[in-house]
Amino acid sequence: MFYFGAAYYPELWDKEEILKDVKRLKSLGLNCVRVGEFAWSSMEKTEGVYDFSLFKYMLDTMYENGIYTVLCTPSCTPPRWVFKKYPDSLRVKFEGIQKTRTPVYSRAHLCKSHKGIRELNRKIAGEMSKALGAHPGVIGWQIDNELYPYDYSCFCERCVEGFRVWLKDKYKTIEKLNKEWGMYRWSLDYSDFSEIEPPAYKAWENPSRQVEWLRYQNSLINSYAWEQADEIRKYSSAPIGTDMMNPGNMLSYSIMNSKLDVVQHNHYDSEKDLYQSFIFYDMCRTLKDRPFWVTETQPGWNGSVAAYNGYRQGKSCYINSIAPIVKGGEMNLYWHFRSHPTGHELGHGAVYTTAGRESSVAPYIKRASDDISKCAKFLEGSLVKAKIALTYSSTATKNFTFAPMVESIVDDNMKNRLIDTFHDAFRHYNLDVIETDRVLDEYEVILSPMLTTLDENGFKERVIEWVKNGGTWIVGPLSDIMTEYARKFTHAPYSCLEELCGVHTVHQVPIEQDNFKAKWTQGGEFSVALGCDAYECVDSECLATYTGFDLEGLCAIAKRRVGKGTVILLGTAPDKDALLKLVDRKPILDASRNISLTERSGEQNGIIALEIEGKDGYIVLDKEYYDILGERTLSAGMVEIKPYDALFLQEI
Repeated sequence: MFYFGAAYYPELWDKEEILKDVKRLKSLGLNCVRVGEFAWSSMEKTEGVYDFSLFKYMLDTMYENGIYTVLCTPSCTPPRWVFKKYPDSLRVKFEGIQKTRTPVYSRAHLCKSHKGIRELNRKIAGEMSKALGAHPGVIGWQIDNELYPYDYSCFCERCVEGFRVWLKDKYKTIEKLNKEWGMYRWSLDYSDFSEIEPPAYKAWENPSRQVEWLRYQNSLINSYAWEQADEIRKYSSAPIGTDMMNPGNMLSYSIMNSKLDVVQHNHYDSEKDLYQSFIFYDMCRTLKDRPFWVTETQPGWNGSVAAYNGYRQGKSCYINSIAPIVKGGEMNLYWHFRSHPTGHELGHGAVYTTAGRESSVAPYIKRASDDISKCAKFLEGSLVKAKIALTYSSTATKNFTFAPMVESIVDDNMKNRLIDTFHDAFRHYNLDVIETDRVLDEYEVILSPMLTTLDENGFKERVIEWVKNGGTWIVGPLSDIMTEYARKFTHAPYSCLEELCGVHTVHQVPIEQDNFKAKWTQGGEFSVALGCDAYECVDSECLATYTGFDLEGLCAIAKRRVGKGTVILLGTAPDKDALLKLVDRKPILDASRNISLTERSGEQNGIIALEIEGKDGYIVLDKEYYDILGERTLSAGMVEIKPYDALFLQEI
């Protein structure tokens, strides 16, 4: 079953309006709501006195009308009595040299290390589950809301002391920490763990300390979610997740979801950046043996006190709505169903206005729901399976956040560079995006660009063994250049890639210029990006060399056989056509650049084409297919696709 719906806030409306909204939900074919994420004061106005009657009414009313519910724990926004009881539970910010305690003004203002808050979180989660968790209308749970180490999270004395204990447990001796972090430079070395302070937000800091601080804060966030899940499971068997909206992979999707049941993802990419969210679909799909959920996305436009980020027209909203289902999900929920009459986000788009009238994109939301229903048998009988994988490391995200090396990563961040330079080349391929803990055996080709650290989760040893057994590993640029805490290697530019790939690194130039080029040894020039590592081939084949400047004639891309497989070392990022030449795999179909293709296989087999740039496109069919939505048979040859349209093609 597939779910379309929206976040709903019954605490803002009287029961007559809720009944009207139920009819509005049904009129658009929506069958799911998310409720409760900010409603703690409506559930526990006084400590220990619980009242879930409003939410029981919601569940009953929705379920009677064929609408299911994802229940959310409200730990993101405790009521004021919590802060009166625990005034030291408010998060402490640290920017420059100033520490300030966050006032109660919006949300996510809690310290994740506060034991009293954690106990109250467990209690409200458990009481919710006891009262509501067995309801047949509950199809899942969301823990908190958009957990993330905002502003590097909390800098209170409790967190600082916890950090010191965490470091001592990891490094054992202060001498080892000083050495690994390089603290003797500038005479910053510590004599004892008690001297260690956290790094200030937006300050010029040692990246090792910054990386480890975020790793520690993330460990608090993970356990903060997991312990609520443990309480819910005592009374409810519905799957549990947490809605992750991540500017990158800073809070590891893999680690967080390792102890949860369903992967949940929020995104608010604008119309012009519609493709940006696809990298997360391709990653979420690999994390669990069940479909992922998109728990929030914009219906028409983003906003806060004002609208921003441009208008998402109805046709674009349609593609944005069905894309996660196409890519292996089973849910798409909007934020939010009905615009709030008061509060912090009056400028944000919604499915219905505050006055209860349809937004301009509402008909396209209904179309998305209707079309997925028409294609349900095909989608339920097939999976997205990939033979090519792209690594996306949370460790690398942290390293590049604090030691980005190349200027464009500072300006554009790792996620965007990974998308634009690598993921974007695979619009016509099935591609899995994986963390380093993923089993590798099912892949034929693995790309590992910007993978700063190979030495985690046993990845280095496992990927080399996978290559020896016949895999093709395309690695670099900017890979294997740091430890897990942003320290460079002293014995060589890489931990192992020179020896593995049979090269000697002559120059490393972390500069990008438009006139930097490379050429294939067999002829043909291409542009490059993300800097230039230049090699001499010792025991390898040079596939491409640099042209011009001091790098003239030096190897840019090297290839070496290792066992039954191949390693291709990228000293630079080739353009998209050159990258696909190295991958050497046929696309799903020939298609115009503005088309995203997904092949699905299983009991049902077929191809789905989405136009994602708002202009005319085409695909070239290799044989006959049945067009499920158009209810027609299409012959082999070119088929035109209109702006923001979709083709669901089933094999005949």
